[in-house]
Amino acid sequence: MKQYKMAPILGLLLALFAQSLYAQHTANAHILNLEEIWKVAETNNCQLKLSDFSLQQSNLEILEAKDRLLPELSVGADVKLNSKFLIYDNGLFSSPQDVPVKGYGYGVGYNLDFNLYNGGKDKRNIVMKKEEEIRTHYEVDLQKHSVKYNVAVAYFDLYKFLHFHDFLDAEIEAEKKQLALVESLHKNGTVLKSDVLRTSVKLSQLELSLSDVAKRIEIAKQRLNILMGRENDAELVIKHQDTIELKAITEEGSYYDYVDIAFNKSPEYKIVHSDIKLSELNIKQIKATRLPKVSLYSHYNYTYPQISFYPYSNDLWGFGQTGIKVQFSIDNLYKSKHSIAHAEVVSNQAKEKANIKKDEIYLQVKEAYLQQRQALESVEAAKQNIIKTSETVRVIRSSYLNQESLLTDLLEAENALLEAKFNLTTAQTNVKLTHIRLLAIIGIL
Repeated sequence: MKQYKMAPILGLLLALFAQSLYAQHTANAHILNLEEIWKVAETNNCQLKLSDFSLQQSNLEILEAKDRLLPELSVGADVKLNSKFLIYDNGLFSSPQDVPVKGYGYGVGYNLDFNLYNGGKDKRNIVMKKEEEIRTHYEVDLQKHSVKYNVAVAYFDLYKFLHFHDFLDAEIEAEKKQLALVESLHKNGTVLKSDVLRTSVKLSQLELSLSDVAKRIEIAKQRLNILMGRENDAELVIKHQDTIELKAITEEGSYYDYVDIAFNKSPEYKIVHSDIKLSELNIKQIKATRLPKVSLYSHYNYTYPQISFYPYSNDLWGFGQTGIKVQFSIDNLYKSKHSIAHAEVVSNQAKEKANIKKDEIYLQVKEAYLQQRQALESVEAAKQNIIKTSETVRVIRSSYLNQESLLTDLLEAENALLEAKFNLTTAQTNVKLTHIRLLAIIGIL
């Protein structure tokens, strides 16, 4: 009989021991804040790694464009078998003269071609590649802002659900005590059996909500780990007990201050202006095809036997040339008309897109700024709501114990207080997220 009595005690001790181990493990784990998570994501995020590859590619394209300024130099050699060297002095159908040449031959030499002028196309190509690299930098910055914002969304989701978990856990403990009190009142005949059932139903609903929140916490952790470039099931602990500091946000600049920053810092706005520069350079590049091309050339070859000039010889001979060559493509004077017109249309489109993007930034900044103001107002409203619902719960609980109100009124008031706590946490995280979104839009996140 004593063994059966000892079983619940041993189970309780084991549960307390396991909880102590979990608390110790959590205490030893490295607790990350949002700034630290951002740093990890900037290093390990897969999307940012792809952006780095794009930047490396742009750098190499500049070097490739510079390589085209170097002269073209080649060396070559050949070995061949010669047929009979027949010269038809009196026409194809006459008896030919058989010139004695060796049955084999060989040659070796070099060829040099150095561009002196081609309308500035090669140098302009370098300028275009550099502008493309600058544009890629803007795209990388835009990608970083996007990743940091997505990380913040996942972080504050986790922060919010951890607080929800704490609220529900505390509410369940309080509801268990309340259930014990209601059962005691029922045994004394003070309250009805229905009150016990209603309290039990609420406790079950709270436990079900706690299970749902626990699952959401796991999903938020996995999403955050993926954004950080870590394993899906990697251990992750954040500082959710710290309250969110909102005072600094309320002291930020006005809407027009944010707009001014956006037009100087926004990667999206810089990208459309970079497109304008590239389109204008492309027009100049196409027009350059109408200009002459001047190049320095040189070649020299040793050939055996000498069968290129009269008198022919079976001796080794060398011959080369060095000079300046000028080429002018007449057909490009009319072929390039449509290409230039096409490039000008593209340039006009880029300018119009810049105007559209300017209007979009005005709207995005306005929207994010007003959402931030609305979130701050929601925080204040939620705080006042908690004060009111807390007092309501206190009054109704006291009156219920004095048999002056119904249990349903008390349960509804308790649910309203729990919802008010949820709303305050949600409003606080929304303030931070709207502020981070605003910083991402203006390009200073």
